[in-house]
Amino acid sequence: MMVFFTHCFKKPNLKKFSRYARSSIVFLLLNTASVAFAASSININYAELQPLDDSYALSADIDIDFDNAIEEAVNKGVPLHFLIEFQVVKPWKYWFDDEIVTVSRSVTLSYHALSRQYLVNHGEHQKSFETLDEAKDALMQINNWKVMDKSLIEKSEAYNAALLVRLDQSKLPKAIQVDAIGSEKWNLTSQKYEWALKEANSKELINLKESSVKDLK
Repeated sequence: MMVFFTHCFKKPNLKKFSRYARSSIVFLLLNTASVAFAASSININYAELQPLDDSYALSADIDIDFDNAIEEAVNKGVPLHFLIEFQVVKPWKYWFDDEIVTVSRSVTLSYHALSRQYLVNHGEHQKSFETLDEAKDALMQINNWKVMDKSLIEKSEAYNAALLVRLDQSKLPKAIQVDAIGSEKWNLTSQKYEWALKEANSKELINLKESSVKDLK
């Protein structure tokens, strides 16, 4: 005697499958967006010039964030060198702008494995921190940086100032430099932050208009 079993296949619920597919797509889009927002970035929130006795000093509020790849590189001992570049020009309507001053300085972030400390080096000044977040806050602090003499500013003239911060890729390890070619991951550059200035009678620069930001070209 032979016994036969007949398998009954349930008709798929296309509406339920469609809802599942839509939910999966939404999840993938949200996950992709969260990854995008986690990318490394440098943000200049504001910058201003403040008068001293015989010079002008730059102060700025800057935020910096690293993605997982850059954080991992730092924790493995890869030092990051950043360039902070500042410029003041006198604009001409029918000719090239007249460069008044262009200055830059380097700041370095590194990790010391033996002491488990993050080191921030501003030229000859070095500070150590227990966490990467603390080190990042100190890394982008610009307070009272003397950038130009007051003698360079002419009375009642208008000027444009600009600030830019970028990762110096030329100082990355050679292996990472190769990986950085054509990759956005290591192209860590702020927007170009610009604002207009005018010299007042008291040799103080005043802000002529709201500060603006422009993408680096």
